[in-house]
Amino acid sequence: MDLGGDVVDLSRPALDSESIRKFVAVAEELHFGRAAQRLGIAQPPLSRAISQLERRLGATLLERNSRAVTLTEAGSVLLREGRAALDAVDAADRRTRRAATDRPGLVLATKAGASSELLAKMLDAYAAEPDSVAVDVVLCGPGEQEGWLRDGRADVALLHQPFDSTAGFDAEELHAEGQVVVLPAGHPLTSETHVRLTDVAELPGLPKPRWPRRDGSYPDGPGPQVRDHTQLLQLVALGRASVIMPESVRAHLGEDLAAVPVLDAPTVTTVIAWPPHSRSRAVAALIRTATRL
Repeated sequence: MDLGGDVVDLSRPALDSESIRKFVAVAEELHFGRAAQRLGIAQPPLSRAISQLERRLGATLLERNSRAVTLTEAGSVLLREGRAALDAVDAADRRTRRAATDRPGLVLATKAGASSELLAKMLDAYAAEPDSVAVDVVLCGPGEQEGWLRDGRADVALLHQPFDSTAGFDAEELHAEGQVVVLPAGHPLTSETHVRLTDVAELPGLPKPRWPRRDGSYPDGPGPQVRDHTQLLQLVALGRASVIMPESVRAHLGEDLAAVPVLDAPTVTTVIAWPPHSRSRAVAALIRTATRL
């Protein structure tokens, strides 16, 4: 019977998570030795596994020579899709294990120091619901809460556009606010009613802080390396840095810090996000509470 369309080769083995995990390690390290060490295996079987994967897919994923390993176009596609697939597998594992525990609950990821007032009101309102469950709040560094949600470490997250991506999530907007530049108290700019981005682009002696990349390394630049919100504000108070942040940060500033509105900084929109396939009643109830606020 001719059903039309392309013929699917059902005899070809499907991709498995272990093969994808090995490929992602090599693709991220671009070095078989370091990837093997990261995976805790010997290099020869790792090389064989990648060759078998290429034969299975009928595509060259990596270009190898004596000096370097580089990704092909097909390899770049598999790296992007493979990361998403591994996140989905990890998410299924973590959320299933949480659901099977004797103490049902939710994990909410949010950026440390952001939307604190909104978060407190939301948690208080949700706790008053008759069928509410315990909510564990994880305070993340900038951009980390998105990863927590994708790989299942969190059930729901507060994200901040335009800095965080909601691609692949369902989301509801909760709050929009302007931004301020946080400066040491007594800085000449603190006498201004407002400033513009050009005024704070390169303040003498107050460089922008440098946050770690996904791999833990820091970008080049004159600014101090920072790991968390508390450390950042302490460096600003010491006169070692300045930073532009959502206006709600004012609630956390001590007397040694001051905030000045930045008129042309982009508006920050706080959204609550969750996996689109979630069927959790607790997640749905928390989202209803948040959107009511």
